[in-house]
Amino acid sequence: MASDHYDVIIIGTGAGGGTLAHRLAPSGKRILVLERGGYLPREPENWDSKEVFLKERYLSGEQWYDRNGEPFRPHQQYFVGGNTKFYGAILFRLRERDFEEVQHYGGVSPAWPISYGDLEPYYAQAEQLYLVHGLAGEDPTEPWRSADFPHPPVSHEPRIQQLHDDFEKTGHRPFHLPVGVDLNESDPEAGRCVRCDRFDGFPCLTDGKADAHVRCVRPALKHDNVTLVTHAKVERLETDASGHTISRVVVSRKGNEQVFSGDIVVVSCGAANSAALLLKSASDKHPNGLANSSDVVGRNYMAHINSGVIAISQTPNTTKFQKTLGVNDYYWGDEDSDLPLGHIQMLGKSDRNILRGGAPWFAPGRALDYMSKHAIDFWLTTEDLPHPDNRVTVDRQGNVHLAKMYLNNEPHRRLLAKLKGLMGPLGCHEMSIPSWSVLDQRIPLAGVAHQCGTVRFGADRATSALDVDCKAHDVDNLYVVDTSFFPSSSAVNPALTAMANALRVGDHLLARLDARAERFEPAPEPMEVVS
Repeated sequence: MASDHYDVIIIGTGAGGGTLAHRLAPSGKRILVLERGGYLPREPENWDSKEVFLKERYLSGEQWYDRNGEPFRPHQQYFVGGNTKFYGAILFRLRERDFEEVQHYGGVSPAWPISYGDLEPYYAQAEQLYLVHGLAGEDPTEPWRSADFPHPPVSHEPRIQQLHDDFEKTGHRPFHLPVGVDLNESDPEAGRCVRCDRFDGFPCLTDGKADAHVRCVRPALKHDNVTLVTHAKVERLETDASGHTISRVVVSRKGNEQVFSGDIVVVSCGAANSAALLLKSASDKHPNGLANSSDVVGRNYMAHINSGVIAISQTPNTTKFQKTLGVNDYYWGDEDSDLPLGHIQMLGKSDRNILRGGAPWFAPGRALDYMSKHAIDFWLTTEDLPHPDNRVTVDRQGNVHLAKMYLNNEPHRRLLAKLKGLMGPLGCHEMSIPSWSVLDQRIPLAGVAHQCGTVRFGADRATSALDVDCKAHDVDNLYVVDTSFFPSSSAVNPALTAMANALRVGDHLLARLDARAERFEPAPEPMEVVS
């Protein structure tokens, strides 16, 4: 590299960092993107459920420690594109009321320092960028929007269409999930998605999933001013003598230390790792961790209260692309509940290996085969509430410790009961199935896919680490752009909000850099002339 100084350094390539790189790339400013992992290998094992779920082929292999000091393996992947390489690409906007203070069974979900209206234009841009398919007006909790979905909804396959109809017969208002996917059902030649059953939790061999690598990092790298360095783990951020400016970004790469500097440094490592990096960057000027005079860095960790529910259909479920249907009738409560319960959506279609991952060793293979052929897979989400004792810390060796307790279990219990009570009307067996089954499996601490809240933003520097532009109160050139900034978690998938906020912060940075970024259209491939 000709120079190790850049206009902007972005640490991380996921929903936050990857999207921000895409926004800033056309500006002409020198941008360095640092990714802890490498490119995810494209190989047949990408779609092998035994390799992905049972052998955990793509997990980082690192150990974190729970509140009792017990080690666990987080479901964390480090590749270009971050965890979006494996996400289900369900790209919801937060509900308008999610930005306000909301009372829950377990406490209060705090208000955001910005409104839905402030983020709405960026939600629309993020939906365009990430190829979101949906149908406005179906979801009873959907907030207002300035434009329709950029692409039509992904159609239901026959068994899921029947499920949709059965939900309607019971008085519910099911809707098509907002899915980020490169799919054109009117012209199969026009999209990369092959509409398979290897979408949710798998990397995509065809680049059909709208992940941050495919949609943002790859086109950003077409600009000569953008440099990506892989296998580059940032160990610490160091400030100048004043403590107000980051002067050195210290990286370990393939056994060697490298140092970079930038006018602006953006941390986008994910809620747990972003907090850990700031805490590891403690110094004389920042004894409690970088940008942590408020003592909130690492605190208020949230990850949703999630459960996977396997319903056993009375008829075989031959669905391939199952992740098309959602139900939000219980989002804000029900006739017997004045307080919010949560959200229901479809999971990707399970198979024998996926079910085996949740069943003990003695579960008979024949039963697993029957279950996989008849399974209808649901994902239930209840809002997780912030608490200062739910926190990320690091020890002297730099190990991540994650202390977590759940404060909002009652609505999740009620939401599970609501779905289980519908099994008969939905064409599923009402009788109990063996106790070893995965009929109702709570997602454990290691399930960090929806992590958020550890470096919250706000107007009051005494109770937040970041200002409303996601700049650190204490450090003038430090920004955090991932789900760390969330003051509350809502009960819908956080990815689109991280993407929209990255675009919002990107516009702020362009103004700060006195730069412009026109919409980037890649140059056409040169024409091949055959004589």
